[in-house]
Amino acid sequence: MSALMEVRKTSRDQLESLQLQRLRSTLEHVFEHCAPYREKFEAAGVAPDSLKSLADLAKFPFTTKDDLRAHYPFGLFSVPREQVVRIHASSGTTGKPTVVGYTREDIEHWATCVARSIEAAGGRPGDRVQVAYGYGLFTGGLGAHYGAEKLGCTVIPMSGGQTEKQVQLLQDFETDIIMVTPSYMLNIADEIDRQGIDPARLKLRIGIFGAEPWTPAMREAIEARCHLDATDIYGLSEVMGPGVAQEFVESKDGPTVWEDHFYPEVIDPDTGAVLADGEEGELVFTSLTKRAFPVIRYRTRDLTRLLPGSECVMRRMAKITGRSDDMLIIRGVNVFPSQIEELILRFPALAPHYQIELSRAGNMDALALRLEGQPGVEEAEVQQQLGELRNQIKSLVGISCAMELLPEGGVPRSEGKAKRVVDRR
Repeated sequence: MSALMEVRKTSRDQLESLQLQRLRSTLEHVFEHCAPYREKFEAAGVAPDSLKSLADLAKFPFTTKDDLRAHYPFGLFSVPREQVVRIHASSGTTGKPTVVGYTREDIEHWATCVARSIEAAGGRPGDRVQVAYGYGLFTGGLGAHYGAEKLGCTVIPMSGGQTEKQVQLLQDFETDIIMVTPSYMLNIADEIDRQGIDPARLKLRIGIFGAEPWTPAMREAIEARCHLDATDIYGLSEVMGPGVAQEFVESKDGPTVWEDHFYPEVIDPDTGAVLADGEEGELVFTSLTKRAFPVIRYRTRDLTRLLPGSECVMRRMAKITGRSDDMLIIRGVNVFPSQIEELILRFPALAPHYQIELSRAGNMDALALRLEGQPGVEEAEVQQQLGELRNQIKSLVGISCAMELLPEGGVPRSEGKAKRVVDRR
């Protein structure tokens, strides 16, 4: 029986019993072996034996990225340094990076979660998996690599960049599955078009896309251009890396959280109160099986809802609508880049590459949107759709927006996570 079949057969009662057992073990582990956690628990008046039920987790304090930076680099590790077999770190744009560590057992659990994710996406042993996430301190490349190997796939460790070579290998190695950021997959699609390749003739059938938010409209665009099933993988380095949650290819209805390894909550980002399933708020995770670097109630800043499981009893995440720390406040209006992206993708004459620039015009915020037209489309048609887009942003989002049409390739391309917002205020 495959690992995924075991997940499908698990009942909710069995799952919650396992979660409670693993949660107690994790709380005891950090209390005994990690002084910062012990101090936080004591300051909040809780101890591991305060947990009698899963609901009691709400009594425990949150962990934030600031905690990770305050104890940089290894202060939140919960095993002796010599038991840590690998270190990863985020590429944070401000302050110190967040550093995470893994024991050999942690790496095995991580590989299991990613293997399960690839299988849920439609992968199977023997498939050729082209890993186009970056390798190195970023968790994407090695996380995908070990998981694909564990499932029994043939790994093509391409890493990010070298777009022409990415396309060459898709052809020559007859890649079945690509794992990459959705924005970089659009770059690959552009290169496929540039080379005059018919994507329907490629063997590629599955894309597993993560590391940045993407909209349903972008999924439709990628699937139409690349002739594959596009599925969403979710993860973050502080919790593990890719493979915390994954969409099933049969339903494509939001990533299923692997709840036997990660306990999810959704909270009100302002009050910290736990919200009921179905209500939108900030996603919080507690790791259940990590030993080197467990996290207790880690605030991801991602905004979503928890939904009932569809392919198994484990709950799903709705599409990430934005981040509580990425929300742009422009002249008093709350704006998420994903809102802008969804509107852009409604217009077929506009390319999916864009950048939002924020600046100051006197005492007021100003927003400009840099865009490109689709290759081969008459400029008059592009300009007409730009005007329609401006009107939709005004009426649906509630802000005025300047438009700057750039030549093909004028919007900076990314070989990893796209930089969608440039704030010059």
